Amino acid sequence: MQAVIPDELEVKIEKLSNTGSGIAKVDGFVIFVENSCPGDIVKVKVFKKNKNFAFGKITEIISPSPHRIEPFCPMQKVCGSCQLQFIDYNYQLELKREMVKDAMRSIAGMEFEVRNVIPSPQVRNYRHKIQYPISQTKNSKRLLAGYYKPSSHEIVNIKYCPIQPEICDRIIEFIREEGQTLGVSGYDEKIHSGILRHVVMRVSNYTGKILVILVINDSKIPQNIKELAKRIFDNFEEVSGAGVNFNNRKTNLILGEKTENLFGDGFIEEKLCDKVFKVGVKTFFQVNPESANNIFEYVKKYISDNFEKPVILDAYAGITAFGIVLSDVAEKVVSVEEVKESVDLAREVAAENKLTNLELYNMDAAKFFEQILKTQGKCFDVTILDPPRKGCTNESLDYALKLTKHKIIYVSCNPATLARDLKYLKEKGAKVDFIQPFDMFPHTYHIEDVAVINV
Repeated sequence: MQAVIPDELEVKIEKLSNTGSGIAKVDGFVIFVENSCPGDIVKVKVFKKNKNFAFGKITEIISPSPHRIEPFCPMQKVCGSCQLQFIDYNYQLELKREMVKDAMRSIAGMEFEVRNVIPSPQVRNYRHKIQYPISQTKNSKRLLAGYYKPSSHEIVNIKYCPIQPEICDRIIEFIREEGQTLGVSGYDEKIHSGILRHVVMRVSNYTGKILVILVINDSKIPQNIKELAKRIFDNFEEVSGAGVNFNNRKTNLILGEKTENLFGDGFIEEKLCDKVFKVGVKTFFQVNPESANNIFEYVKKYISDNFEKPVILDAYAGITAFGIVLSDVAEKVVSVEEVKESVDLAREVAAENKLTNLELYNMDAAKFFEQILKTQGKCFDVTILDPPRKGCTNESLDYALKLTKHKIIYVSCNPATLARDLKYLKEKGAKVDFIQPFDMFPHTYHIEDVAVINV
């Protein structure tokens, strides 16, 4: 019989879900509670009920968890970005490890060795890619820029964000003020009107330089947008490039296909291990450079300790960050990426570093893999997989198994899709050696994992 859940009740939070909500159980019925920490005893108002679970909000904290702390950002409860900031950092790491283990049990249906989470070197000012949606008030036409409230598209107008470099706050405030002076309109997604949709910034942890891109709802650059870009470039010595991205489609995607650089450089430089990379606005690159460096150093050391000059495949490579870093310990690295802009940037870096054992291919990965299978067969000692959140396709995993002699190293930002893909690989005969989590996104429920797989 289904439990009868009152609209208000007292519960104890037992664990965290994979989206950062606390989980309480009443006679086996699950209640997801926002802004709660395991160990909390709270009064909850239930605002949505389904057949097997419900959602609730805290009305009173009766007994707080010993791990509950005061968040360092005053906007934490209304901004949807830092879901766990009210939980002490060391306990966040424990909770994230449990999230990974839970995903493996519930989705893969098996236990893998999940190691302790390697913490982020920075827990504030770590976020070096900033994407602010822009809107405006109806009457005063004041520009708003910030992050969305949880489960909504209502913008929280952020004046200060402690998880990103302080200079970003000053640039955004400048854009709000100068944009309004210039008559720049903010975007209204409901009616698809207004010119300025987003401001995207890439900040270099290596040089301190910043690339600022204004995303506009147009196919041409209005004069006031060009003037705004110029003022940004002229007024901040940290800004090494300012440009425009065109996105006039009705879409949730932030960036459109075309970007035009207006002033300065169209990229920043970032350093991983001892290699310097060029990063453009559409280049995939981790938002937390210091934690990313930990991952790259870890993978490089693992390969160096376990192989003598291996042949490595960097699949779906982006700007070939793994391939370039691993070239030091490899006989040869083969990199495949279908986005031309990323491959062009990788070629520049490879040339500047005088890499002679790196082969770059700008083509559809599946076609390339099929070509290699026909001519060379199982020819790679190690294959690196670093897919987006949706994970790999079964086709990609099949190719990795067919092409790889020894190890697949799978880097994932989503425990759920990682668990799904590890289950598929295991069913095909592979063995998961271990999973090493890294905290790439402090104070959020996100976690980065490196899975080492024996084929």
